[in-house]
Amino acid sequence: MELKQALYHLSKEISGELHYDDLWKSIYATDASVYREIPLAVCFPKNEKDLVKLIDFAKRYKTSLIPRTAGTSLAGQCTGDGIVVDVSKHFTGVIEVNPELKRVSVQPGVIRDDLNRRLERHGLFFGPNTSTSNRCMIGGMVGNNSSGTTSIKYGTTRDRLVSLKVILSDGSYAEFRDLTLSEYQEKLKLDNLEGEIYRLLHEKLNDKTNQEEILKNFPPVGLHRRNTGYAIDELLASEVFTESPRNFNFCKLIAGSEGTLAFITEITLQLDELPPKYTAMVAAHYPSIDSCMQAVVPAMQHSLFTCEMMDKVILDCTKESLKYRDNRFFIEGDPKGILMLELRNDSEDELQRQVDALLETLKNSGLGYAFPVLYGEQIDLALELRKAGLGLLANLKGDKKAVACIEDTAVALPVLADYISDFSKIMKSYDQQAVYYAHAGAGEIHLRPILNLKKSEDVKLFRSITKDVAELVKKYNGSLSGEHGDGRVRAEFIELMFGEKVYKLLKEVKYAFDPNNIFNPGKIVDAPAMDVSLRYTPDRTEPEIETIMDFSEAGGVLRLAEQCNGSGDCRKSVEAGGTMCPSYRATKDEKDTTRARANALREFLTNSDKKNRFDHPELKEVLDLCISCKGCKSECPSNVDMGALKAEFQHQYNQAHKPSFRDRAFANITQQNERASKFPVISRFIMSNSLTSGIAKSFLSVAPERTLPIVAKQTLKKYYLKHKAKFQNENSVKTVYLFNDEFTNYLDAEVGIDALNLLADLGYEVLIIDHPESGRSQISKGFLDKAKELANKNVSIFKDLISDETPLIGVEPSAILSFRDEYLRLADDKDSAVKLAKNSFIIEEFLKQEIAMGNIRQDQFTDDSATIKIHGHCHQKALSNVSKTFDILNLPKNYKVTIIPSGCCGMAGSFGYEKEHYEISMKIGENSLFPAIRKSEESVIISANGTSCRHQIKDGTNRMALHPATILRNALKKI
Repeated sequence: MELKQALYHLSKEISGELHYDDLWKSIYATDASVYREIPLAVCFPKNEKDLVKLIDFAKRYKTSLIPRTAGTSLAGQCTGDGIVVDVSKHFTGVIEVNPELKRVSVQPGVIRDDLNRRLERHGLFFGPNTSTSNRCMIGGMVGNNSSGTTSIKYGTTRDRLVSLKVILSDGSYAEFRDLTLSEYQEKLKLDNLEGEIYRLLHEKLNDKTNQEEILKNFPPVGLHRRNTGYAIDELLASEVFTESPRNFNFCKLIAGSEGTLAFITEITLQLDELPPKYTAMVAAHYPSIDSCMQAVVPAMQHSLFTCEMMDKVILDCTKESLKYRDNRFFIEGDPKGILMLELRNDSEDELQRQVDALLETLKNSGLGYAFPVLYGEQIDLALELRKAGLGLLANLKGDKKAVACIEDTAVALPVLADYISDFSKIMKSYDQQAVYYAHAGAGEIHLRPILNLKKSEDVKLFRSITKDVAELVKKYNGSLSGEHGDGRVRAEFIELMFGEKVYKLLKEVKYAFDPNNIFNPGKIVDAPAMDVSLRYTPDRTEPEIETIMDFSEAGGVLRLAEQCNGSGDCRKSVEAGGTMCPSYRATKDEKDTTRARANALREFLTNSDKKNRFDHPELKEVLDLCISCKGCKSECPSNVDMGALKAEFQHQYNQAHKPSFRDRAFANITQQNERASKFPVISRFIMSNSLTSGIAKSFLSVAPERTLPIVAKQTLKKYYLKHKAKFQNENSVKTVYLFNDEFTNYLDAEVGIDALNLLADLGYEVLIIDHPESGRSQISKGFLDKAKELANKNVSIFKDLISDETPLIGVEPSAILSFRDEYLRLADDKDSAVKLAKNSFIIEEFLKQEIAMGNIRQDQFTDDSATIKIHGHCHQKALSNVSKTFDILNLPKNYKVTIIPSGCCGMAGSFGYEKEHYEISMKIGENSLFPAIRKSEESVIISANGTSCRHQIKDGTNRMALHPATILRNALKKI
């Protein structure tokens, strides 16, 4: 109780936020590793004064501080039982760019890719490049000494550090930078903690015996990927201790120290000029891992910018990924390994000569069988495939996963093939299939055994495999950690790697900086056993959780949540593109990420003692801002479908808590619209008049700033029946069924009318039959009993009508794509639902297919000019592709079409109407969509195929957006 009161007082003293409730603690209990530790609290400090107060609190109450940026650590660096200090929200400033010196100073929460976008105008960039570069932050890159795909050209983060401003463990400030010999001597005289640190390190590193031990036990200097332990060998290699001309700089030690020595507040980096303009990549295919590894040394004789490897396991994972399966275009046959070898040059002719020389070397080696060369966007697609690898591994079905424990070993290139051969023997002795994922040109291979850490026998394997590989790395004088750090998983074996004397030195380094052990304890030195505090309790009894949706493809609802491995793709910034995760982009709170929601679901569904495991207010809170955009279904490498998880949660929560009047009203909005459509003049007046609409909004707790949707003057069904003869053409190109969804029928009938006439004028017979609504409103509010009933009815009605020849077409993506998404989880007749899913299309998809078949021609459309900007519906982005809309709107030959990189519009059905969500809804729109539209001239046509999107655009920008069907109907040549 005393500690809780102290936390309460601390929360009032700091400028930032401090959370110590169960929800926040469960969210921050894990990172991207296999570990789980419930922290004491979570803090978002706002300034350096907050950090000093946190340090003082930690000393006074004998707790610890765990620094964290994006939380993508694979070795457990961001887990602990102290206060997690998340600097990703407020420490995000770019302090100074100095183009003349090619330097930049930043706070630790600046995202690597965002920084490079800003530096591009100066012709500069920060070279180290991790697979998490669109969300990882510079502070985390310093903590781990990150390097990534470009290290063979640009080195590691340590190599690019100029200076660091830090707060030491006594709350004092220090700056670490290059020191001349005289400046170093002055530091030794300081009468404070900084001076004590310099004096102790000077004493230890000046000792000849210690120097010999360091040189004997640390990996060779030529192995630049070496993150095991503290980099005291780097300090030794300065003019203070050797004949080296290099200045002494403590930055060399802080890089890779995993937040255990000091709290970083400012980082100055040395930058490089942008890479050469022209680039090519040879994707060399190999029939075995051994032949792939043997090819690295001859390949590295060329001036490569990257030399990456993927194996068959990762390649096979990409076959099932909605987002990445199209990126496999360059793969020939069934390679066991692919080397991705990138060359760059400012001259296209010279680049081609480099490519030819590389191809000659590769072919003469006789090791590979195919050598496709990629250019331009093809390279980006191939690299995306490689980047997605770690996350895709989480998609292995069942509880067996590729476990990050020995995935970070690095050895010198001359012994790489022999090392891999010996490693394979170890794996074979354990009857293990390993996953090979490599920065091959740097000698680093991400080797992952496939284990089920829910089983005690596999936890034992987890330890024994790691120990055996550590001994193997020692044999080859390599580094147990090349870039991902020691953290929890490797720190136990550092003494084995370096020997007792060097390990004692590392402990003395930690004590000199942090005598009270408050900075991220248990990492690097004095680590607990690597097989404790795991995410899952071995041999636990799996919770039995009944759901109305079918989650069998994931092994149940809990396992779907468990698919989140913590890679943090949901934290990427707006500028990185994509949709996921809209609410996080608006709030910058980890609580509003897909990862946090998955963590919370996993935590409460596993540990709840309630009969209804969903009945927790914490789950309601963490899912409140999930707008079911479905971005995670395709953009999350692990395909964690949070939209489906939220719908199931809401349904289960509704069983224990009576749904609100507003939720019931929105879930049954079709019935309200049906009644209103019988008296359209009166209804339209009520919903558009400021007085009566204000009363309605107040009654429903709708934001007063929001305009309400109004019913159409006539429903689409009435229009169709009145003009039915026009749409029944015996000489048609093809017969199609139009799904008359509830939004188009009652609210956007004009869009439906345009779609009907467009199809008819293009020669298609269009049929509309009686069918119920899609169930989208019920799904969004968790009324899954009703949604299931509607799904079953629609499947039953359409199953014998819809085929390849007679497809089902819809104009509202959220409705028609239900057939491809939720119906597969809801419908009882699975076979028919699957068949329907394959033949259900948004209208743009259908038109694109017909254009490709020659059934729709350019000469059927106007020659007039128009400029169009497209905003795509989130469900289209997740389950289809906005390129379909782009392609069909480009059919008129003088139409100039671009896609707005807009993410989510923020409306998300009823979400944007709800009073408490209005501000977030508009903030999401302001991220990219609204500014892009406002910058467009009035003559520019805005295209949006979602009814919610069009409404949001109108409310946010006062511009009318048109459905693509309307745009194309207007573009038809008049006959």
